Amino acid sequence: MRAGYLGALAAWTGFTLPSAAILVLFAYGASVLSGPVGAGLLHGLKLTAVAIVAQAVWGMARSLCPDRERASIAVVAALIILFNATSIAQIEAIILGGLSGLLLCRSEAPAPAGHVAIPASRVVGLITLGTFFALLAGLPMLRSLTGSMGVALFDAFYRSGALVFGGGHVVLPLLREAFVAPGWLSDDAFLAGYGAAQAVPGPLFTFAAYLGTVVAPAPHGLAGAALGLIGIFLPGMLILLGVLPFWDSFRKRARAQAAMRGVNAAVVGILGAALYDPVWTTSVHSPRDFGIALVGFILLVAWRTPPLVIVAFSATAGVAMTFA
Repeated sequence: MRAGYLGALAAWTGFTLPSAAILVLFAYGASVLSGPVGAGLLHGLKLTAVAIVAQAVWGMARSLCPDRERASIAVVAALIILFNATSIAQIEAIILGGLSGLLLCRSEAPAPAGHVAIPASRVVGLITLGTFFALLAGLPMLRSLTGSMGVALFDAFYRSGALVFGGGHVVLPLLREAFVAPGWLSDDAFLAGYGAAQAVPGPLFTFAAYLGTVVAPAPHGLAGAALGLIGIFLPGMLILLGVLPFWDSFRKRARAQAAMRGVNAAVVGILGAALYDPVWTTSVHSPRDFGIALVGFILLVAWRTPPLVIVAFSATAGVAMTFA
């Protein structure tokens, strides 16, 4: 809106580069952590993820599921993911949420007023939307034809970024399915990096820089980090540029608003399912683990403590537990 396409590129670079650089450094540092101190630190970071995701579910549920209709949509979406934690199931849950919203979430609230001037043409919008779908369908085929691990990694990041809807935390189950399920990364390393991502500035999607650095198949390291960042952010950029020219008219339609209410409620359910599996099931193994996560949650919700403090507390508590 401020400086066109180059402004968009500058904004993305400035917003993501600090956290991406820190997470790459953490990835290299975490690989050499060993012994009780290293294990305790990594376990504490996993407990940070429990508190952070629980706070996200709590906050989103209060704002996006304020009535019984949307609360019910969230519960159904959570059940779908709990019984079938795949990217296809997540898409199904979101589509079902949108259709349910059309039926159950109608509102008499007035449409948004005013006109939003968008510095992007409809031709550009259609081209970028076409590119988005071409990559979504074409990358898996290119992966099968070439057998290239570079294409496979890029496809995993792109698909995770393309199929997620809602806050950054909702990408957690998609990334876990893409990287942990095929054995490219362990659950412990995945959640430790996710916990570390809470301690850095910038968007949560820069977690992809950590994953690209530590993933087992080549390319990894700095090349993997760059591949991850571009792959996970590119679909959102394409959709944004594609939808912006049409957004002003779309946002004023009552049916669109109702569908979005249902979709947002479904996102809460998806994140709630992710809170249980993998976040809770792979992190909380004892009453002491639960206590640390509970303290972190209360500090976030009741005391409005910055996430960086929660990371420091959980990491310290994790190390202390190893010597208790």
